[in-house]
Amino acid sequence: MVSLQEQLLKAGLTDQKKVKRVNQAKSQQKKIERRTGTQSVDEARLAALEVQQQKREAVRELNAKRDAEARKKAIQAQIVQMVQQSRQGRGGGDIAYNFVFGNKIQRIHVSAAVQSQLAAGQLVIVRLGEATELVPRVVADKIAERDPSIVIRVKKSEVQPAEDDPYADYKIPDDFTW
Repeated sequence: MVSLQEQLLKAGLTDQKKVKRVNQAKSQQKKIERRTGTQSVDEARLAALEVQQQKREAVRELNAKRDAEARKKAIQAQIVQMVQQSRQGRGGGDIAYNFVFGNKIQRIHVSAAVQSQLAAGQLVIVRLGEATELVPRVVADKIAERDPSIVIRVKKSEVQPAEDDPYADYKIPDDFTW
């Protein structure tokens, strides 16, 4: 293989005198390094190593992002599979059951038996995209470990009545419909 020095000589971009001076300077530098025991800093080599390190870091970050996306897709697929395997029917009822998802009140129609299971906490509402499904509490707990934002739990509100409330002794049932 022809060295760069020889290629430059053939192209006429440099002459023998310049080549000889560069070689003498290199040999003097090596002598000084041997005598003093210090090494000179090759700035071009250091810059190349730094660029190489930056490329490695960029590749690592890109791989980390890809891995995170793959994990996210795998978790979403697991959630969909769990919901598909364990979803419960709504019983074809005509009772409107209201729940809060995000900042909006949503409504599903269920049977009386399903309504009582929802109120007791045996069934839990899971929201996948636009679909609303009912799953057992055990499955909902597993789904909540992966993504708690899609599980809608019915919370029994413990409202403290005012001190002068004349109806404080009367409790409102959970399954009360207006």
